[in-house]
Amino acid sequence: MTAWTYANIWESVAAAVPDQPAIVQGERVVSFAEFEAQADALATHLLAAGLQQQAKVAVYATNCPEFLVAYYAAFKAGLAPFNVNYRYGPEEVRYLLDNGDAEAVVFESGFASILDPIRAAMPGVKSWIAIGADPPAWAENFAALAARVPAERPTIAPWGRHNEDLLLIFTGGTTGMPKAVMWQQGDLMAKGGYGSNPLLGVGPMSAPEEAGPRAAASPIKPRSLIAPPLMHATGLIGAFTAISSGGAVVLLPHGKFDPEEVWAAVERWRVTRMTIVGQPFAQPLLEALDANPGRWDLSSLFIIGSSGAMWNRENKLGLIRHIPQVNLMDSYSSSEAFGMGISTTNAQGESATATFALGPDCAIFTEDGRRVEPGSGESGRLAVGGYIPLGYYKDPVKSAQTFPTYEGQRWSMPGDWASVDADGTVRILGRGSQCINTGGEKVFPEEVEEALKRHPGVRDAAVTGVPDARFGERIVALVEPHAGQSPDETDLRDHVKSQLATYKAPRHVLVVDSVARAPNGKLDYKAIKERAMAAFGEQAA
Repeated sequence: MTAWTYANIWESVAAAVPDQPAIVQGERVVSFAEFEAQADALATHLLAAGLQQQAKVAVYATNCPEFLVAYYAAFKAGLAPFNVNYRYGPEEVRYLLDNGDAEAVVFESGFASILDPIRAAMPGVKSWIAIGADPPAWAENFAALAARVPAERPTIAPWGRHNEDLLLIFTGGTTGMPKAVMWQQGDLMAKGGYGSNPLLGVGPMSAPEEAGPRAAASPIKPRSLIAPPLMHATGLIGAFTAISSGGAVVLLPHGKFDPEEVWAAVERWRVTRMTIVGQPFAQPLLEALDANPGRWDLSSLFIIGSSGAMWNRENKLGLIRHIPQVNLMDSYSSSEAFGMGISTTNAQGESATATFALGPDCAIFTEDGRRVEPGSGESGRLAVGGYIPLGYYKDPVKSAQTFPTYEGQRWSMPGDWASVDADGTVRILGRGSQCINTGGEKVFPEEVEEALKRHPGVRDAAVTGVPDARFGERIVALVEPHAGQSPDETDLRDHVKSQLATYKAPRHVLVVDSVARAPNGKLDYKAIKERAMAAFGEQAA
């Protein structure tokens, strides 16, 4: 039986609808035939470079067609691709490539200055491939490689393709260091219902070969606009879903989020579905509609799907006011656990913020492993069973913590705390850890604290988050200076930006006499948050 892999599904689709668009970005249109040919060529190159079964391929780029071609090529060759956050600094990128055991790196030419100084520490990389003009001398040109015509097509490695072939998704872990979630492609297909779509009355496929005929016969040609970065699971899986159904992935012209460009793209490409990340995207989208009523024809838009950040009621109702036919699908998921819960809001009804219907194979467990019963008033960690990741790549300790066994089965429990009402409604309470979620990006206090403490004027530091209407949370730093020092807030922020991704820099800095560590040296984050809220809570809300 043919394995359930993305490559097998996409090859079936490309054979059935070769002339239909697979990816569009601005004026650029990549047909399924072109998508297929470029991926075959790149896959052939990766194999010729010496990559063996399930070798790791890092993709380090902003949203562009080449990003998806690189993933397709890896899938074709039986390799395991993974994402690199393009907002990371050199040391973060070095850690990611090293931890992920990258043997090939596909990157935008603009990131060559980040990679060049760390290349010497990456002797295991067999191929550096640059996207765009002016590739560095030490890298090969993506366009030239993708234009080659392999002797045999489609490209299939000697070891073939298997349900167990991996997709690695790097995400922030509970310790603050990025970790790669290991998903088997067959499990992802099963989790997604093998191509089923209840909203359209479409049932599951029985084999990957059905994808092409189904796409050719479909009266609806889906167009899916992916607003968030493809480097995050929300955007990546959204794009994979669109391609698997024979639909076009619509990317924003400049690779970055701009609300007016979003609505213009919806109108131009007759987009049927849009993927966003909660309030950080939804709020400016609504503001653009409010400022330009009737400017864009949005009659094609049927679904706006969100995952990764909260999305408030007022914004949802505002979007429905402008787009009355739209269904707003708010999914509570993470890279470790897809489908924890979902809520739907449309003109016929709404769901409250941070409440969801418990997904299939989901449960809530107390800290001592007891299942929380609906209506009990107890809270616990949200858990997903069934098809879940194998664990974190090369991290058995954290894997055991996040994927424990209760009631005789493995569960994925990323750390989200919740309660469940008598009617089964799940109420999200928040993260059990101190992770800060700002605009859908995870920021861990420890790494920002350590960056601040490297400043010559800082003796100690503590970091927390306060509510923010658009981004969910803003980062606040409590800084204890050395005696006689008065560090400047802007200087401190720039100091953090020089070491970490820019979004990890504190929005506010509170200079204190002491961060008040406990006798055991630990920070009291509850007290720290109270101090931050007292100083900045109202202005951040």
